[in-house]
Amino acid sequence: MMPPANLQALVKEAFPEAHVEVFDKTGVQDHYIVFVSDASFASLNAMARHRAVYAALNPALADGRLHAVEIKTQVPASV
Repeated sequence: MMPPANLQALVKEAFPEAHVEVFDKTGVQDHYIVFVSDASFASLNAMARHRAVYAALNPALADGRLHAVEIKTQVPASV
């Protein structure tokens, strides 16, 4: 299990300027929806954005703290 704040911290470590929201899908802290909005995504397509977020979450996925994650990404409107 991984508390939402810890999951958010992993993403913020990789994307310090990002707006990150984490939602627990099941209530048991192992299935999440993660929303990430960051200006660095402007030059990336959707697949590359998701790969970048997965790379940030890989430690938690690899050691079992995180079982499943649904990722939603976007470029902020102001970019």
